[in-house]
Amino acid sequence: MKEVYKNMEFSRMPGRKAPIIAIVGSDGSGKSTVCEEMLTFMSGYRLTTLCHLGKQTGNLRRALRKHAFGKKVDSRITKVGASARQKGISGPVALVMFIASMRRVVRFTRMSVYRALGHAILTDRYPQIVEPGEMDGPHLTNRYLSDFGARMLMRLELWLYKKMTAVRPDVVLRLNVDIETAFSRKPDHRYEALEKKISIVPKLSFNGAPIIDIDSTEPLEKVIEQAREAVAAVMDCYKTAG
Repeated sequence: MKEVYKNMEFSRMPGRKAPIIAIVGSDGSGKSTVCEEMLTFMSGYRLTTLCHLGKQTGNLRRALRKHAFGKKVDSRITKVGASARQKGISGPVALVMFIASMRRVVRFTRMSVYRALGHAILTDRYPQIVEPGEMDGPHLTNRYLSDFGARMLMRLELWLYKKMTAVRPDVVLRLNVDIETAFSRKPDHRYEALEKKISIVPKLSFNGAPIIDIDSTEPLEKVIEQAREAVAAVMDCYKTAG
């Protein structure tokens, strides 16, 4: 891995006070654990802020499924979603999806404030537009939208995502995992949904940012070591930054 980093050119991005390092991967790939370790490591260089850029609506639905009433609500949401895929997404449904998506926009805006203050930024997840509707992509793009209101929301959402993705990370650590390992770590997740996310992860790109692929089925110590090597190479570029 060290040889890979030597051959990969890292440099301080013009006008940027401190780096943005993104950690991406499906649920069960170990993002939270790696983020915690990298936050401590990066803080040894300079003030660092960890920003979660997911919507976390999945966590809400999993919490709902733990209770009888919540299961009914979750079932209703699933039925509405299936109906929307067949008949098209109407304005009211699109608005709910848009509001959920805006949670990421708000979090990204908060991240931008810390970045302007000169904090090094570590992110759990990062917005992308390569795969709309999945893995931190815009919700409404490439969907069948049944009315003008839904289409307007789609255009606005896509515009906002393009603005976010224009802010390129200095490096992306992409954690790759197989379905069996991921499901063993996240047994409360739906197997099929998890499998789909895992298949999408290798397709993601982030506005030309360098991507370091890490096999997160390896022992944690090895995963952390590989992540540290990549992060150190980037942090070294900003040693003299204010």
